[in-house]
Amino acid sequence: MTGTPPRAARRRFVQGLAAGGALAAMGGWRAAMAHAHPPADELRGTEFHLEIGETPVNFTGASRMATTVNGRLPAPLLRWREGDTVTLHVSNRLREQTSIHWHGILLPSDMDGVPGMSFEGIAPGATFTYRFPVRQSGTYWYHSHSGFQEQTGLYGPIVIEPRGGEAAASDREYTVLLSDWTDEDPMRVFRKLMAMPDYYNRLQPSVETLVRAARAEGWGAALSERLMWERMRMSPADLADVSGATYTFLANGVTPAGNWTGLFRPGEKVRLRFVNGSAMTYFDLRIPGLKMTVVAADGQDVRPVEVDEFRIAVAETYDVIVEPAEDRAYTIYAQAMDRSGYARATLAPRPGMQAEVPPLDPVRLLGMRDMGMAHGAAHGMPRGQAAAQDMPGMADHAMPGHAAQGHAMQDHGGAADGMVPQAHPYPAERGVGNAMLPDAVSTRLDDPGVGLRNNGRRVLTYADLRSLREPADNRPPTREIELHLTGNMERYMWSFNGVKFSDARPIVLRLGERVRFVLVNDTMMTHPIHLHGLWSDLESPDGAFQVRKHTISLNPAQRLSYRVSADTRGKWAYHCHLLYHMEAGMFRAVVVE
Repeated sequence: MTGTPPRAARRRFVQGLAAGGALAAMGGWRAAMAHAHPPADELRGTEFHLEIGETPVNFTGASRMATTVNGRLPAPLLRWREGDTVTLHVSNRLREQTSIHWHGILLPSDMDGVPGMSFEGIAPGATFTYRFPVRQSGTYWYHSHSGFQEQTGLYGPIVIEPRGGEAAASDREYTVLLSDWTDEDPMRVFRKLMAMPDYYNRLQPSVETLVRAARAEGWGAALSERLMWERMRMSPADLADVSGATYTFLANGVTPAGNWTGLFRPGEKVRLRFVNGSAMTYFDLRIPGLKMTVVAADGQDVRPVEVDEFRIAVAETYDVIVEPAEDRAYTIYAQAMDRSGYARATLAPRPGMQAEVPPLDPVRLLGMRDMGMAHGAAHGMPRGQAAAQDMPGMADHAMPGHAAQGHAMQDHGGAADGMVPQAHPYPAERGVGNAMLPDAVSTRLDDPGVGLRNNGRRVLTYADLRSLREPADNRPPTREIELHLTGNMERYMWSFNGVKFSDARPIVLRLGERVRFVLVNDTMMTHPIHLHGLWSDLESPDGAFQVRKHTISLNPAQRLSYRVSADTRGKWAYHCHLLYHMEAGMFRAVVVE
């Protein structure tokens, strides 16, 4: 493993260049500063011409080639209108096959954009025309489904205007697309993970952290805990596979030092459409000094809920309304879940203003509740209560290379939804790609996840999300399909039910049926699961409809269920949206016939 870069170089790499990005590479400082304001590259209408090619970028002081649409990173914002039919001519100027998938958009399967599944892909020099009716409204996004092109820049936002107007009114709006950029060839990143899965993890336990734990808890307790993790061949620091050790985090294609800025007049209601277009990064987002009212999730209107902070999974979108009353700047602060860096933007009354950037929160490690350990559910107690009682007063452990981030703590506290954890039998289908099986799992819709529990802020959870409207098809399901999210971190194997995609049979649904999908996370990591072409109607703990989504995020040892109406024929992709997990095998085909 390579060492940590010198502090000055590390700061430049994490925060990026103020003039970094595709515009700086093409037009210098003046062009880069223009990009620090609301982007002009927005395309409206019903017919679009998109050209996929390569564009030089420079985010860190080193020039690299990005995969771009019309020379832009991120790709142009596409603004459609509900009820229209859109036509998109996509031309490939690369030397390899490419594609575009319209994430969360309901359309015919041959327009979905997954090579080898719904179409042949777009060959070099060719043009493919996508054409489909727009049957929904809200905030969505589009990205490549070919190799690692999504990691190298091929992603962009979509805003669909509702025919009847927005349910939550605002005076102005901005789309903020968060992403992660690496100067490395993504294939090289993948090979490193395959050879050494913790290559980019700077949080791994060490002799130094063992000594700190011993000082706080005594050698007996510290050694016992360390040996427990060793016996399980796992690490409490498995928060992210790829980190700020190689990533620079971007907001609308701009580094933290570049400071993308959206303007407002004090007293206005501002709608912020957040899209997580990352390859691998979960972000925890807040705007210090402002409350955020969440009004939509994954493009769907929800009952408004006021929060200080929310976690946005890879591929999720959230719309929030903020009301900045003061004549000052506010920082939009999105820190990576593993606290290895952050994306940053600004809301301000005038160009050039900026606000203080908060320090990164302490790193909090995984605990017993995340492991689904049996003793955490002792005596029939809800998991959060039991874990807190079993392992009280865990000491702070400062992690090497993260001194500026405060201390790392094991995250044993947090909410519990009152459900007794369920022992879960393994499904009949079982493969070799699984390193663990939790003793018990639970729904915990009100668990914000590791690093956000009991942090003193009002944090959004799935329990807060309630769709404004019930789905037109809200029948009870007639059958159930259970899938376990499985992984072997030591060998970097990711799969459903321990069976990687190349060895798995398709999931077959009958046209018109209503099916309950049950997902159980048997791994130490948090996963965003996306089903193409069909909505996922998340159920409450008592089995009632709660919220409609296109991407469902699961914490470790969590069991969630959602209903799916098989209302569109075709072959659909179903996968973890962590790009390297998908490439490693956490992928299935769903066939509606």
